[in-house]
Amino acid sequence: MTIRTALEQGTELLDRAKVAAPRLNAEVLLAHAIRCERSYFYAHPERDLKEVEWLHYGRYLHERIQGKPTQYITKRQEFYGREFRVTPDVLIPRPETELLVETVLQAKPGRLVDVGTGSGAIAITLALEMGRPVIATDLSAEALMVAKSNAANLHAPVHFIEGDLLEALADSSVDAVVSNPPYIPLGDCATLQREVRDWEPHLALFAGRSGLVVYERLIPEARRVLRPGGLLALELGFGLADAVQALAADWRNVRILPDLAGIPRVLVCEKP
Repeated sequence: MTIRTALEQGTELLDRAKVAAPRLNAEVLLAHAIRCERSYFYAHPERDLKEVEWLHYGRYLHERIQGKPTQYITKRQEFYGREFRVTPDVLIPRPETELLVETVLQAKPGRLVDVGTGSGAIAITLALEMGRPVIATDLSAEALMVAKSNAANLHAPVHFIEGDLLEALADSSVDAVVSNPPYIPLGDCATLQREVRDWEPHLALFAGRSGLVVYERLIPEARRVLRPGGLLALELGFGLADAVQALAADWRNVRILPDLAGIPRVLVCEKP
């Protein structure tokens, strides 16, 4: 079995299973199986696969056909130019969340906390880009284990706290609160892609019937822990911008920032 044939067969199998971008998925999974970069395929299409490589590739294809996201198979996802380890205990970092990071970096805050850190992608990126320690919280002990391993691998100065939202922080103790919180209404569960619905952690996805449950708790909590003039930056769920903005109506300089697709993506405001 050559690389060319393996890619052709893998692409056909994924296409028949209605997996999006079947060729790309086949390439990523084969690269993971033989421990190489995808560019290697174009220089060595006639290279025969070793038996162990073919066995790994076949298993990865089977997992992907069953709906398991490619990132959970390879256990990695790039975010802001860095590679992060991901498992089903954490959400897969999305490119659109980079707008949240860029918004905070432009503000150049002092002491900062990332709420619901998951893989640690936001907290670690901010710590490395700002060149100073940040705090990160999460309710999930399993997620924090993943985040801690990512911080260690990337040599990021992040202090992790297991707990609900900001309960562990003192009043008026930080200069910025940033979060990509759960925001999907429970009623939308059936409409999600199976890769999301069946594999990503529900604790990090769903927020009650309205999708606003975490925002309703987090915004007052942020007001408690922020110093006067402190920054609050939140990623927004689809269709929730107006409702979240109303929750922060008595804050200062409330702004909604769109992503590259023009979708309202980030709410940013300051404590009065």
